[in-house]
Amino acid sequence: MLMRFFNRKAHNVFNAIGEVREALGTQQYIASDEIATVMFLAEKLGKPVLAEGPAGVGKTELSKAWAGATGRELIRLQCYEGLDETKALYEWEYAKQLLYTQLLRDKLNDLLVGSKTLGEAADRLAAEEDVFFSDRFLLPRPLLRAITSDKPVTLLIDEIDRADAEFEAFLLEILSDFQVSVPEIGTIKAKHQPIVLLTSNNTRELSEALKRRCLYIHIDYPTFDSELQIVNLKVPGLSPKLASQAVELVQRLRGMELKKHPSVSETIDWARALVELNAKHLDRATLDTTLSVLLKYESDLAKARRAIGREDRGRSN
Repeated sequence: MLMRFFNRKAHNVFNAIGEVREALGTQQYIASDEIATVMFLAEKLGKPVLAEGPAGVGKTELSKAWAGATGRELIRLQCYEGLDETKALYEWEYAKQLLYTQLLRDKLNDLLVGSKTLGEAADRLAAEEDVFFSDRFLLPRPLLRAITSDKPVTLLIDEIDRADAEFEAFLLEILSDFQVSVPEIGTIKAKHQPIVLLTSNNTRELSEALKRRCLYIHIDYPTFDSELQIVNLKVPGLSPKLASQAVELVQRLRGMELKKHPSVSETIDWARALVELNAKHLDRATLDTTLSVLLKYESDLAKARRAIGREDRGRSN
């Protein structure tokens, strides 16, 4: 079975949804049926995937796992307010071009020697234009790197909701045609169409045009059983009883009105902290000293401690 998986990975071919789930599992990513189905269809249909949901539920991790499962390089574009084409697509190195111009000036006499007419001299200069308008002055950013890669890649456009609406509109052409226009060179078409994953934390509403081009999936906080499975996979040193107690508490915290609920990654960090502290069970002292691994606001910590205190008093009565 292992050899069959690596043969499939080498060809980036999945023939069934179960194979997708198995491949993601080798990357320590526990995929639901919905996630496995969407990734299977994205590969078959060649469409981007838009994954929305709260921060820290594994959207970015899915991209990393998919790149590993398919044996492709992961190219990541981290979005932020003010991101524009020059930072995402390419930068033209004018200083380097100027250096080449100075070199031409130094060699101009050698280049034109023997020219009998002005037209002949002009033709010789024109023949050098390819030197000055070529990809040697093109500094590729993530989007251009993904398009010009000699091998198929996985392109992660992370937290697209943080970028401006203008940048989102710029992405539409790339996601539709997988080609870009560089004024100094012309149109560059993708050598291999990348598998694209976009993530959003829902900080703003994305356009219908962008959503229409993508397969959509909403990734929420996992159920108790799923999160316990994740903790057991990521933190094997935690005892089964303590792992169950830890996940149960995290699930309760997410049911409270907090400024920031603990993410899956913070659950894993807390589980690792409990292992490092050699904790045997979740007593009050352990909770008081480690709860800040899960909660990052003083008001949330105070609210959680009051709730835990009331539950402790209720059990003792």
